[in-house]
Amino acid sequence: MKRQIAIIAGGDSSEHEVSLRSAAGIYSFMDKERYDVTIVVFDGKDWKAVPALENGEWKLENDSYPIDKNDFSFTRGGVKHTFDFAYITIHGTPGENGILQGYLDMIGMPYSCCGVLAAALTFNKYACNHYLSYFGFHIANSMMLRAGQKWPNAPKIAETLGLPCFIKSNVGGSSFGCTKVKTVEAIYPAIERAFEEGDEVICESFMQGTEVTCGVYKTKEKAVAFPITEVVTHNEFFDYDAKYKGEVDEITPARIPDALRDKIQAETLRLYDIIGAQGIIRVDWIIKGLEDERISGLEDIKLMLLEVNTTPGMTPTSFIPQQVRAAGLEMKEVLTDIIENKFA
Repeated sequence: MKRQIAIIAGGDSSEHEVSLRSAAGIYSFMDKERYDVTIVVFDGKDWKAVPALENGEWKLENDSYPIDKNDFSFTRGGVKHTFDFAYITIHGTPGENGILQGYLDMIGMPYSCCGVLAAALTFNKYACNHYLSYFGFHIANSMMLRAGQKWPNAPKIAETLGLPCFIKSNVGGSSFGCTKVKTVEAIYPAIERAFEEGDEVICESFMQGTEVTCGVYKTKEKAVAFPITEVVTHNEFFDYDAKYKGEVDEITPARIPDALRDKIQAETLRLYDIIGAQGIIRVDWIIKGLEDERISGLEDIKLMLLEVNTTPGMTPTSFIPQQVRAAGLEMKEVLTDIIENKFA
């Protein structure tokens, strides 16, 4: 019998629509001869199963059925349907911060990504980066602001971090609420904008360099590091328009020396083990000291950790599918690896 797979999408953040696009991408990649696949959409307390039509086509407007939260099942035509595995592709709460993972642990359902602790840690960018700094990873100078607490004044923030600096939500993604700040006068408006995404905000020094991103995953049998993508945005930084409106050049494999490629892949896999990751993760880096002529040595290069993403975007044009194609693999094979590893 086919395994019953739930792709869980939606969620309660600004990334709701992005998550639905990832779910549609994962659905398109999934091996339908091996799995029966249903997308489950979260919208607050409203959880609904949205099965594909008989011809295999999936749209959000398809008939939907409420999820019974007691066992994560749904009933259609008088028949109860249960799942064997959950593929989580919620970007933001509750799927990226450990809340959903805790629920799935309680009902005994295996899932695609890291567990409660690793998810909660990596979702909190400030805590994650500072934790990883103890293991030798280089990070930007930063400070965190919390709602309801007194903040440093704008000149103090500028003095501590320098200008330009970045101000962004500590608990959001897809660059929602993120601002590259160039003047003291722009600091507080940027903070207020970032607080629209959540109750914690990071102010972070600007890191000049080449931005790259590396996807990896591990199973009980192997460790896989995908080709690295170089990110060349047409905008001030890799903002929402760059990510989702094509205002960026995404070059896979990245135009970097082989030795540097190997180092980034090795560091990404090392980070994977330190945080206790599972499934596919993507780590974003800034390479400082890599000149335009693409130097061959590593002596003057410094690798800076930007961000860890444990539920990366999975639309056909997202970084991970690009990297999988560049590796000569198929997304169908990779997703099968992730699922079957839980049953090995």
